[in-house]
Amino acid sequence: MKNLLLFLFLFSVVPLFSQNMTGKEVLKKSIEYHDPNGDWRYFKGGLHLTETRPNGPDRKTHLHINNETSFFELIQKRNGHELVHTFERHSCSHKLDGSPTISDEDRTKHNLNCERTKFLRNYYLYLWGLPMKLTDNGTHIVDKVNKINFQGQECLAIKVIYDEAVGNDIWYFYFNPKTYALIGYRFYHDESKNDGEYITLEGEKTIKGIRFPKTRKWYVNSDDKFLGADILE
Repeated sequence: MKNLLLFLFLFSVVPLFSQNMTGKEVLKKSIEYHDPNGDWRYFKGGLHLTETRPNGPDRKTHLHINNETSFFELIQKRNGHELVHTFERHSCSHKLDGSPTISDEDRTKHNLNCERTKFLRNYYLYLWGLPMKLTDNGTHIVDKVNKINFQGQECLAIKVIYDEAVGNDIWYFYFNPKTYALIGYRFYHDESKNDGEYITLEGEKTIKGIRFPKTRKWYVNSDDKFLGADILE
């Protein structure tokens, strides 16, 4: 009888505990799902993407990342040219069609500058490093966790805000309530205006021990307009 009562007690409190989890606890479980061995911090490898847009040709993008040495390189073909952005620690370099010798005119034409390279590094490392990147300095996870429906899926939702020096957008991240896999996210510049975009994640591909999303699709919050997809090859 005592064992039966203990079982019934534990069975009754487990759902209650899960409902009362904090945002940080949900995030921790999601990181354990996507990066169970803590490999993202030391990730060294390549991500090869096809980026599609409704009104343009598909774009092939190759990322070479070494998080341990702060090395990032992006190789991309645009308008018949191969562009290479390289950022290592605090310096950047570029190549145009395989050559590091680039005229000022071509640098301007192809946006080959350190500011752009730093933006691309931050953009790609943030998106492909989720949810692990939500532990970075300047990131604040709101305690409250909501159960909502996101694109037809029941999920756990957490709100994330950033220090002003990091960014002003408001983000929401959505997780599978059973596995804690990240299934999508949404950001607003001004939430009262319903601006910004939402992103759905489909499928998975495991690289170097990390579960990355296979396909990421982008939409406009206000009217659900499809903006494009990023597909991990």
